[in-house]
Amino acid sequence: MTNAPDFNLAESLDATDDWDDDAIDLVSPDGPDPEEIEELTTGEQDLAERHALRRVAGLRTELEDITEVEYRQLRLEKVILVGVWTSGTVQDAENSMAELALLAETAGSEVLDAIYQRRQTPDPATFIGRGKVDGLFEIVQASGADTVILDGDLAPSQLRNLEDKLKVKAIDRTGLILDIFAQHAKSKEGQAQVELAQLNYMKQRLRGWGGNLSRQAGGRVSGGEGIGGRGPGETKIETDRRRINTKIAKLRRELKDLKGTRETKRQERQRNHIPSVSIAGYTNAGKSSLLNRLTDAGVLVEDSLFATLDPTTRRTTTRDGRIYTVSDTVGFVRHLPHQLVEAFRSTLEEVADSDLILHVVDGSHPDPEGQLAAVREVLAEIHASKVPELVVINKADAADPMVIARLRAREPHTVVVSARTGEGIEDMIAAIEAELPRPSVEFEALLPYERGDLLNRLHQQGEIASMEHTGDGTVVKGRANADLASELEAYPV
Repeated sequence: MTNAPDFNLAESLDATDDWDDDAIDLVSPDGPDPEEIEELTTGEQDLAERHALRRVAGLRTELEDITEVEYRQLRLEKVILVGVWTSGTVQDAENSMAELALLAETAGSEVLDAIYQRRQTPDPATFIGRGKVDGLFEIVQASGADTVILDGDLAPSQLRNLEDKLKVKAIDRTGLILDIFAQHAKSKEGQAQVELAQLNYMKQRLRGWGGNLSRQAGGRVSGGEGIGGRGPGETKIETDRRRINTKIAKLRRELKDLKGTRETKRQERQRNHIPSVSIAGYTNAGKSSLLNRLTDAGVLVEDSLFATLDPTTRRTTTRDGRIYTVSDTVGFVRHLPHQLVEAFRSTLEEVADSDLILHVVDGSHPDPEGQLAAVREVLAEIHASKVPELVVINKADAADPMVIARLRAREPHTVVVSARTGEGIEDMIAAIEAELPRPSVEFEALLPYERGDLLNRLHQQGEIASMEHTGDGTVVKGRANADLASELEAYPV
């Protein structure tokens, strides 16, 4: 038996002093301090969660060997974009296809190719015509695409005919946008609204095989179909459509209850005469960034289409102390699906009931005028076109000065800002405060010093023109709403 070497505890402990530092470097050499992680805003946490799992491009899911089963990776869906150009210029058609490509990438696809053609009207059978379908089939076979996305709202028969001829999945612009909304909705109300829109879209596009799938069930009611059945000849597509209608009715009841909660909050703000400002605009124009600038809301910000869907309302104050609310809304897009407008109507009503709309437009976009027109089309549909509007040209740091000058000439009531750098934010805040509704009643009152609560309400809800402290109290002049002015009548000068 050999003798063990002498062991010195103090020397051994000294030798391990650097172990913790090495472990930290190995785990996360450039990562954030654990104490800083708790200080992340809600938007930063949502963004980190969204990027926690990403699809990997260029990797196949097909197995070449059974031993690869544990090493498969998610593969991006390979798509080909197809458009029909019926009106406008070539630039308009290319802008529409570029936007469709961004939508496809946001949904998790890899765009292989994009084609569009000039037609007076889309083909009623296949959208693009019989000859173009044959050419598209050759492109699909050569590229290995598994999906074709069409830039338009197609009828169910058109999609079915294309899938039969192309032998791959075909979806239209509406289905693509609904898929993006389903991925990004987080709140209970947002998820219910998206599901309602999806079911209304799906209900007209169910496919079946006639009597081959007729339901034969046990029991004596309705020839074996059970209670509520239509008999043995009822097909699967009919029972599926009835279940979808039942689910739609349930979702509408849930949304009605959630709408009541929102209306209660809105009535409370109206009772207290708190002005409201709504931020509306094209998707990815920078609405959430502006909300963060105005209120420090900390909502999610990402350079992506429809990054945020759930409306956010925050309270802020003017420079003279008046309180008002700022609400962020869902972004709009060209040809926004009618199903989404109907499903989100209760949420979009916040815009129609607001006192001012901040209409945000991306100054660096190739077609900002098209963005303005698309948003105003939706605003008119929700009866918000009569609400005062302030056009905010965002991304001034990346926009062409000539484009900004053109927009300002076209839209006289405009401010130019950059939510990223802070340029023009003070001018925008001043313009908002100037547009907020003013209290209607002029007053002059001598408030006792023990009525500091009334003075505080005047700061929050009214306009103070002058204030003088005297031996008997505070002499205040200004404007207030009718309810507050009636309370001040008890303290004449």
